[in-house]
Amino acid sequence: MPTTVLIADDQAMVRAGFAALLNAADDISVLGDAEDGIVAVDEVKRLRPDVVLMDVRMPRRDGLWAAEQIVSSGLPTKVLMLTTFDIDDYVYSALRIGASGFLLKDAPADELVRAVRVVARGDALLAPSVTKRLIEQVTSRSARPTTSAAAVLTPRELEVLSTVADGKSNAEIAQELFVSEQTVKTHVSNMLTKLGLRDRAQAVVFAYENGLK
Repeated sequence: MPTTVLIADDQAMVRAGFAALLNAADDISVLGDAEDGIVAVDEVKRLRPDVVLMDVRMPRRDGLWAAEQIVSSGLPTKVLMLTTFDIDDYVYSALRIGASGFLLKDAPADELVRAVRVVARGDALLAPSVTKRLIEQVTSRSARPTTSAAAVLTPRELEVLSTVADGKSNAEIAQELFVSEQTVKTHVSNMLTKLGLRDRAQAVVFAYENGLK
C-alpha cells in the first residue's frame, strides 16, 4: 500500500506543486489538501492519511495549532511541518507538540519525498536544514532539571536514546552499536514506552531538555 499524504498550505500553487512531486513517486499517494489549520484537522480526521505536510503559517488557525489537535487526538497520522523559516521558535514548538519532522519549503524535491517516507515509517527525526546546533540552542531556552531517565532506562536504552537524539536511523544505530536492526527497534520501543514519549521526535527534545545530550 502506498504512503498516503494530506497537504496543508494556504497557497494553492504550493499545494499543487507538492502534490505533483509526491504523486510522481510510486509509493506515495496524495489524498487531498487543506488551505488552513481548521480544514487540515477536519480532513485528517476524515481521510486518515499516513502523513500530513503542515505549513506553519496559515490563516484562521496555523499549523502548530493543527498539529497539536492531530497529535492530541491520538490519530496515527504523522505531522511533517513545513516552513520558510528555520531559525526560530517554530522548530522547538513543533517538536514539543509532537510533530515527527521539520522541513524547509525550499528543500529539493528528493528531500521532500524522502522526508515523507522517513516520517511515515517513524524511523528518524528528519530535519535536513535544522542542525544539531539549532536544536540545542532552541531547547536550551526551556531547559529542565536532569530527569531520572538513568533510573528508568537500561544502560543500552540510554545509549540508544543518545543516538536517536543525534538523528540516526535504526540501521545506523545498529551499525554503531554492533547489534541487529530488530534489536534497535526493540530498544527504541521500550525506551519510548518507559519515558511516556509518542515518537522519536519527542525523544530528541527529551534528550536535549534533560541534559542527556
